[in-house]
Amino acid sequence: MCGIIGIVSKKQFSIRDDLLGALKRLEYRGYDSVGYATSRGKIEKDAKQISDFAKTVKGTADVAIAHTRWATHGGVTRLNAHPHASEHFIIVHNGILENFLQLKKKMLKLSYKPKSQTDSELIAFYFEDKCITHNMSVENAIKHFFTEIKGTFAVLLLKKGEDRIYAFKRESPLVLGIAKDRYYLSSDVYAFSNKADNAIFFEDNEYAIIDKNKYQFFTEHGKKITKKIITFKWTEKESMKKKYPHFMIKEIHEEPVVAEHLVHSLETDQKKSLLKLKHLIDSSERIYFVAAGTSFHAAMVGNHFLNQFGKKSSCWIASEFDVPKLVNSKTLMIVISQSGETMDLVEAMKFAKQKKAKVASIVNVPYSTVQRLSDVSINSMAGQEICVAATKSYVNQVIIMLALAKLYGYNVHLRNIPEVLRKSLKKNEPLAMKIAKKIKNRQHLYVLGRGLCFAAALEIALKIKEISYMHAEGMRGGELKHGTIALIEKGTPVISLIPKGNAEMLGNTKEVEARGAFSIKITDKPEGKYDFKMPVTKLGKFVLYSAVIGQLLAYYIARERHLPIDKPRNLAKSVTVK
Repeated sequence: MCGIIGIVSKKQFSIRDDLLGALKRLEYRGYDSVGYATSRGKIEKDAKQISDFAKTVKGTADVAIAHTRWATHGGVTRLNAHPHASEHFIIVHNGILENFLQLKKKMLKLSYKPKSQTDSELIAFYFEDKCITHNMSVENAIKHFFTEIKGTFAVLLLKKGEDRIYAFKRESPLVLGIAKDRYYLSSDVYAFSNKADNAIFFEDNEYAIIDKNKYQFFTEHGKKITKKIITFKWTEKESMKKKYPHFMIKEIHEEPVVAEHLVHSLETDQKKSLLKLKHLIDSSERIYFVAAGTSFHAAMVGNHFLNQFGKKSSCWIASEFDVPKLVNSKTLMIVISQSGETMDLVEAMKFAKQKKAKVASIVNVPYSTVQRLSDVSINSMAGQEICVAATKSYVNQVIIMLALAKLYGYNVHLRNIPEVLRKSLKKNEPLAMKIAKKIKNRQHLYVLGRGLCFAAALEIALKIKEISYMHAEGMRGGELKHGTIALIEKGTPVISLIPKGNAEMLGNTKEVEARGAFSIKITDKPEGKYDFKMPVTKLGKFVLYSAVIGQLLAYYIARERHLPIDKPRNLAKSVTVK
């Protein structure tokens, strides 16, 4: 989940502006600590966010690496921050070494004394032992590393005094960017998409040596390979908060615009991909939606509709995809992802492809691993999200689910979604502010929904947990009397999702109100002081619009609590470790 960046340049570049500027674009991967190193051996790092760290950074370099961390092994301290170094080698690493303890015991016996609690530091010691103690070339040491090290890794390696970067990976993402006068090595293309438009993607168990004038790729056994250069387009401009206090509220207000772009795209340039997805569904005996987090809630919407249309479809959390006997050449896996790099998803996709299954994806990041592994992929076109919590990407994922349902005869008008979103945001934002002030000190909140609305209930609860640090649970309305109602006491906030005056949900709402709940309704028939107004609309759209109200509420509760909204504690946007 960490972000790594390396630059090899023909001329000097600014460490603060060029290196850390590129690293800043990867901060969504983690922001516990930051650091950089040059090929001359200079290392600076701290347990700070990049903006604060960069204020004191000066100087230039022609070869350098940097890292922004999401802690796995070891706490958030300066010593645990990357880069890590031995006497002759410096590394940055994204991933987890599974045989970390065995490797550490070996290094301790060889008298190497780690300064940090991380698994990553041992990589530098590993190369020190192989190359200096045993006089092995760096290339041969890399080949041994592939054989001896278990786990996931994308590593950038400097040998002090050499004007080159060694780069190697397994499962964790890594890409080489090719610019006019320099090369970039990064966790994804967004780090350098404002500087270059040509890239080469590393596959598993490959390494490369990058000098100022050339690069060369190799297999894990040292065989030279020729890689395809991909020319990419990234139209997203540098994201600025402008008039907004946080990226989250800015991105919520961008939802009508990105929805409009997506709807147009699905009717034009992505129509062929959407029809191909339908063909794959129709020609498959079994369909699995696989996703995680917010994307899983969007997957629930798609799964609901496919079941309504008589398809054998089920929905799985990526980390628990464990049905190998049912995956074969007649299976279709539909993966939904914002980042396109989630490790659990990538592993599920690779497993499916080994079983000859077809794989489709809905993904927001072009040229990501998920997209490149897919037989067909639809770009959700939400644009770059800076806030860790997904907002506009969820909206566009659900729109794609509705567009797919429409192909099967679901009577839904997609073109009016952007305008309804605009009106809903304008009308309901003041009430979200008001309610946030009322419930900001509450510790527990429940969201009730039935049927398809249960997906929206889960998503609203997730946003409130992520951003507001309030214990929030999405609950099935029909399960209320089977336990949940015991949690309701005087003043407990309960959000009820009530489409088209649904009698059962109205009944559930009355039941919690009778126990003293602070009742908040999202409904097309508002009656109470704290009822959000929704348009009378199709159930699929209600799920979409109600979730956006939940985003507003989560944001304003967090703002009332003075929390770090865009960078909530312990979270990262791209989960590239298990």
